[in-house]
Amino acid sequence: MSFAIQDLQQEPVPNAKPSVSNINSVPDGGLTAWLQVLGSFFLFFNSWGLINSFGVFQAFYETGILTSSSPSDISWIGSIQSCLLLLVGAMTGPIYDRGYMRQLVAFGTFLIVFCHMMLSLCTEYWQVFLAQGIGIGLGTGCLFIPSVAIISTYFHKRLATAAGIVSAGGAIGGLVYPIVFSHLQPKIGFPWATRVMGFIALAALLVSNAVFRIRVLPAAKRRLLDLPAFKELPYLFITLGVFLGFMGLYTPFFYVQSFAINTGIVDKNLAFYLLSILNASSCVGRVVPNLVADKIGNLNILAPTSMIAGILGLCLVAVHNEGPLVAIIVLYGIFSGSFVSLAPTAIIAVTKNRAMIGTRMGQSFAVISIGILLGTPISGWILGASSFTYVWVWGGALTMAGATMIIVARFSMVGFVLKRKA
Repeated sequence: MSFAIQDLQQEPVPNAKPSVSNINSVPDGGLTAWLQVLGSFFLFFNSWGLINSFGVFQAFYETGILTSSSPSDISWIGSIQSCLLLLVGAMTGPIYDRGYMRQLVAFGTFLIVFCHMMLSLCTEYWQVFLAQGIGIGLGTGCLFIPSVAIISTYFHKRLATAAGIVSAGGAIGGLVYPIVFSHLQPKIGFPWATRVMGFIALAALLVSNAVFRIRVLPAAKRRLLDLPAFKELPYLFITLGVFLGFMGLYTPFFYVQSFAINTGIVDKNLAFYLLSILNASSCVGRVVPNLVADKIGNLNILAPTSMIAGILGLCLVAVHNEGPLVAIIVLYGIFSGSFVSLAPTAIIAVTKNRAMIGTRMGQSFAVISIGILLGTPISGWILGASSFTYVWVWGGALTMAGATMIIVARFSMVGFVLKRKA
């Protein structure tokens, strides 16, 4: 099953040249290369974009069709969706390496569209969990590794820039989908609002299926895991840092809208736009820092922006009115966006053999998925047991801990020379 345009197809061969391991052979531009960026942009739009949009469902479910479920129970739907996006990467990395990218993208497209249609029919918690948590989660997982790995075979010097543009798709998806749902749900109801989201996903993903083209493949079959990689300190600490970072990073994405509504800090109409504001500002953080990262190194940008995101998460503790909340949300979007966009390229940066990118990214994100699975449900449990104050402390502290591990990874990679590119 494939939607690829015939004149863009190029069947991969195991010994294709130039080699993906030879960075001098990477095109670093051209029409075909930028078409891969466009296709990957729409994959992020319908993977991370859907993850970033779950906050609007969290708020709706708490007062709508799942009122009998606790905030923690509801957040498990979004967290399992997020977890599967990353965990499925453990399997799709080697599958991608073996040349089945188009099949992965086509299957992911089917799952996302089909499960949105099934979600529109749901009325009970277990039904929503299966359709939105499991089904859409599996679909997004099929899209994630191809969206990142394909551009690494077309870009080297401008990889961070290309990755930033791709990652902006997640922020724009997180901007568009909450607005679509918030506007349509009161007018046409939950079923048709989710169906419209499914049709939007279908249109965008058809573009991705049409333009993707595999340039080169590794010369040999790759293992599912590359466990010796964890003996390399930069790779180990990057994985640990992103694990902790993602465990705390999505707490505001899931709970800021509920926080605004439940506390009455902002007008209810503005509250429905907070998630879109957060994702809109995230676009800046996903593109601009990447432009700088191309010049001074991914880790040199990822470490400070992650630390600032953690600090801003802690600042939500002191918010008691509308102005500071919107200001912090905008800044948090910028710095958290940098974390999301640079984390995959940081793993690439510490991978010397580019033929192993798929496998290493897959196993890293399998580990990281556990953090993203547990983070927001624990936030919901904390909220049920205490208040939003401790929710923000939990999220902010974890994000700062992740930033600390990234700093350790940076120094283990290039030493204590601050001006060195890393």
